Amino acid sequence: MTPIFKKGNRNQAENYRPVSLTSVIGKLFESIIRDNLVHYVESNTLITNTQHGFRKGRSCLTNLLEFLDKVTGCVDSGECVDVVFLDFAKAFDKVPLKRLMVKIRSHGVTGKIAQWIEEWLRNRVQRVGIRGTLSEWIMVLSGVPQGSVLGPLLFLIFINDLEGGIKNWILKFADDTKIFSRVNNDTDRERLQQDLHKLTSWSTEWQMLFNVSKCKFMHIGKASVQYSYSMNNKQLELVKEERDLGVLITSDLKVSQQCQGACNKALRMLGLIHRTIEFKHPDILLRLYKSLVRPHVEYCVVAWAPYYVKDKEMIERVQRRFTRMIPSIRKLPYEERLAALADAAMSSTAGGKRFMQCSTKLRGLLCRKCGIMSLYARTVLRQRMFASLYLFTHTKRNHCTTARIWKQKQHDTWV
Repeated sequence: MTPIFKKGNRNQAENYRPVSLTSVIGKLFESIIRDNLVHYVESNTLITNTQHGFRKGRSCLTNLLEFLDKVTGCVDSGECVDVVFLDFAKAFDKVPLKRLMVKIRSHGVTGKIAQWIEEWLRNRVQRVGIRGTLSEWIMVLSGVPQGSVLGPLLFLIFINDLEGGIKNWILKFADDTKIFSRVNNDTDRERLQQDLHKLTSWSTEWQMLFNVSKCKFMHIGKASVQYSYSMNNKQLELVKEERDLGVLITSDLKVSQQCQGACNKALRMLGLIHRTIEFKHPDILLRLYKSLVRPHVEYCVVAWAPYYVKDKEMIERVQRRFTRMIPSIRKLPYEERLAALADAAMSSTAGGKRFMQCSTKLRGLLCRKCGIMSLYARTVLRQRMFASLYLFTHTKRNHCTTARIWKQKQHDTWV
């Protein structure tokens, strides 16, 4: 087992994720079992639609879009929303094996397949390896192996009935769970509190406890009444902002802080490339740009597409700095640098024609040779496209517009 650092203090063991290194033959057998199990549970609709993790056609983006669609719909109607972000304590490592097998058999997986899974989980031993130094072997009494092929699916099966009896909205991405509801009166708030009690009871029954100290809640809406929620007789922390699936959600639903964070990460990576790469050939820089820089400003951008000019210009600053890193075009004006990179049409003054060009590029009808063009097509101009659609539909929140349009057009416009 290899510990992978997550965040926080590097001297604390709980800030590391244990990733199991299993044999290739074992992973081959896991793949065979996994593929058949996935076909079985998906074809029989056994996994609830609230789960977006480790499933085909679902991702962090679909989770966020569904969440923002519901939340902004309520806010646009003048209603308030309370969101509770839940955190399991060492979720993958705390799965009780006997209870897991009960869940697996309750989903109709029996016979030799169930026996194989049970034997695969039983009598496992592991040790930690760091820089060639190995610890002693110890017996593993609970949990599904992180880094395995079959482990994620088994975890989805285990928490599949988490929302049983829940009356409010709930969304999951593996173990990342949030429950939220419109709260226009004390009755709505009490209903949400009752759902938290039900979740606590489920976690106690199935020995999958919540880390209450990391569970937080947020009030969204101008007329939101300050109300406290609790779990296990402990008050939850009230926050104005929370990072959900890598995207910063704020109580005012503005995306400026998310844009700032994404741009800062991208600019830091550009600085690293500039300091460490001596031979700054355009092809080399473009490859590094696409693999190391662009993902920071593209991650779930559909969910947080900016609509303020200052935020759009902030994202465009990343591209401006990159084009100045290429020695052969460094002294040229920005428009000419873009033209030299086969992207003259993708300027910052994109209007109606640029809007159509962006749509065409996203459909793959124009040349995709230049990495800069792909970045702009999938980030800055996609955001401008959403902003234009926002103006056309006259909704109050760009989040709402983006979510609804994306859900309607994802198969025929941007694929």
